[in-house]
Amino acid sequence: MRKWLLLLVCLVISASLAGCKDAKEEMAKDGKVDQAKASEKVNKEKTYKYAFPLTGKKTNDEISRRPVAVMVNNHSKARPQSGLHKADIVYEVLAEGEITRFLAIFQSQVPEQIGPVRSARDYYIELSKGYDSLFVAHGWSPEAKEILESGAVDNLNGMKYDGKLFKRADFRKAPHNSYITYENIEKGADMLGYSMEGEVEPLPFLSKQEVKSLSGEKAESITIRYNSSESSAFEYDEVKKRYIRSANGEPSIDLETETPISVANVLIIETEHRTMDNKGRRDVDLTSGGKALLFQNGMMQEISWKNENGRIVPDGGKFVPGKTWINIVPMGMDKSVSIE
Repeated sequence: MRKWLLLLVCLVISASLAGCKDAKEEMAKDGKVDQAKASEKVNKEKTYKYAFPLTGKKTNDEISRRPVAVMVNNHSKARPQSGLHKADIVYEVLAEGEITRFLAIFQSQVPEQIGPVRSARDYYIELSKGYDSLFVAHGWSPEAKEILESGAVDNLNGMKYDGKLFKRADFRKAPHNSYITYENIEKGADMLGYSMEGEVEPLPFLSKQEVKSLSGEKAESITIRYNSSESSAFEYDEVKKRYIRSANGEPSIDLETETPISVANVLIIETEHRTMDNKGRRDVDLTSGGKALLFQNGMMQEISWKNENGRIVPDGGKFVPGKTWINIVPMGMDKSVSIE
C-alpha cells in the first residue's frame, strides 16, 4: 500500500514538473514571438527609403511626381468641393468680394476629380511657383492672364480648354460648375509638353521625438472669420491627432466620398492686403514675413512666418508630418481669429 502511494506521489510530481517545463517552454516561445514582432516593427521602420516632400510621410515608393496646384472655388454654392481632402497643402486666401479661394497642391496623393475650378490671381500663381507646380485654373484676372500667357508658368486654363479638359457639372451653375479630372490634367500636360515628373524640395518636418515633445498653449478650436458671414474653422480630434475643418459650421467633406478634411498643421499668417481696382481685386504681400500662429497636436505657438524660396513656412519652426492648411489673413489677426 505504501509503495502504491509512493508511486502515485512520484507520478504527480513528475507530471507537475513536466507541466512547469512545458509552461516555461511556452513562455519562452511567447517571449521569442514578442521579441520577433518588436524586431520586425523596428526593421519595418528602418526599411523606409523615402519621405513625401510636402507631408513628410514615409514611403518605400520612389517619389517622382510633380506637384499640381489647382484653384478651387470656395463660394457657398461650390460646397462641398471635390478632391481637397487629398491635397498635401491648401492655401486659403481672399479673392474679391470678401470670399476666399483655395490653392490646393497635390503631390503625395491625387484625387480622381478636382473642383469646382475657379479663376487665377497673380498671388496664387506665385504660391504655386514655390513648388514648381503645374498650375490649373479656369479664368484669370488681367495680371494673372499676363503671367500665364507669357509662358513663365506651366499651366492649364479652362478659358482655353472648357468642354475639353474641363467639364461642366449639370448639378451646379456657372461659375461654380467647372471640374477637371487628374487624368485630364495628365492628358493636358502631355498635349502641351509639360513634364509631370520632377524632384521636389522637402518642407521642414519635425522628427517623431520632436513631435512628442511639442509644447504650447492649448488650442482645440480655431475660427477664422473673413467677414460677418464667412468663416473657416478647425476642431482638434485627440484620437486622430488631426484638426477637422468646417466652413460656416458645416463639416468640410469631399463631395464624392464624404471624406472629412483633416490636417496635421494649421498655419495662420497675417500680411498686408491692398485693394487694386474697382472690382475689389487685391494685392497680397507674400514676401515680407510677420506674425503667425501655428497649431499642431492640439496646441498653439505664436511664431512668425517667412517666404522661403516662394513657400510660406514657419520662421525657425517645422511642420508635423501630415497635411497642412495655411490661412492668409489681412493685418489685425487678433480681430479675425478666435481660439478655444
